[in-house]
Amino acid sequence: MIEIADDTFISEDELVFKTSRSSGPGGQNVNKTNTRVTLFFDVVNCRGLSDTQKQHIHTRLAKRADRNGVIRVVSQKFRTQQANRRAAVERLQQLLSGALKIRPVRKESTVPYAAKRRRLDQKKRRSLLKQRRARKNSVGDLGQ
Repeated sequence: MIEIADDTFISEDELVFKTSRSSGPGGQNVNKTNTRVTLFFDVVNCRGLSDTQKQHIHTRLAKRADRNGVIRVVSQKFRTQQANRRAAVERLQQLLSGALKIRPVRKESTVPYAAKRRRLDQKKRRSLLKQRRARKNSVGDLGQ
């Protein structure tokens, strides 16, 4: 059993692993062994998740899932298949727990009156400063 969040578990039987040749570390070993691990997790048919949890996962991980609702995680960081398998499972745990986290609703607030007043006063001061620096058009400035 893999723990996703508090009291939420998925069975390892629901994970499908596929191996292939890796382009990661391993030297000559890379050319002859299948160390890259691709993990597939079918969210739609998962028995350990409720419908609302499946909906949260589907909306938040939509870019990682295909049209059938299968999430794909690839790992090729390590030299051994077992290490890449563990890394893929850990990454899936992180993704699912992040998708199931309840985010607080942002309450829209208004800008305080004092903040508006400060901003306008600062703009006024800056404007006056620039006006004082500007040259006045006088007879002497026209080059005559």
